[in-house]
This record gives sequence, C-alpha cells and structure tokens, in this order.
Amino acid sequence: MATITKEITQKIVTDFGKEDKDTGNVRVQVALLTHKIRELTEHMKINKKDFHSRLGLTKMVSKRRRLLKYIEKTNLDGYRSLIKELGLRR
Repeated sequence: MATITKEITQKIVTDFGKEDKDTGNVRVQVALLTHKIRELTEHMKINKKDFHSRLGLTKMVSKRRRLLKYIEKTNLDGYRSLIKELGLRR
C-alpha cells in the first residue's frame, strides 16, 4: 500500500526542498503526496473493494489539490515547473 520509506522520503525532500530537512515546504508536501497517491492508485487497481483505502486516496488527492491551488496563487512559475516535474495534468 502507500508505504514510503525513509530513503524515498529523503530523496524527495532533497529533490524538491531548499534544504535537506525542509519537509514543511509546500513543494515537498505535494511531491510526497503524489508519490503516495501513485502507490495507492496501483493498490486500488488490484483491490477494487477496498473502500477504506479509497477514502484515504480521495483525501490525499483533495489535499494535494488544495496545496497546488495555494502554490498557483503565490508563485505561478513555481507552480508550472512543479507540475512539469511531477508529470501532473492541470
């Protein structure tokens, strides 16, 4: 399921954050959520009746959407580059 190891988290933080321990950055939060969403989507393809995981997936997607909306309002160029880096359609 949506397990994320310390190594994966650290790699995402260093790729998208300004510092090594910059986990509160909005770009890092969106990247971590995107990784979790992709893993959980694969889980949902196999387990179609797992409604508890579906609820968690829906919450993660809505949180990512809110964070992306915030980035779009504050830094439009950063928003566009983040969308391109993560491969999201918007």
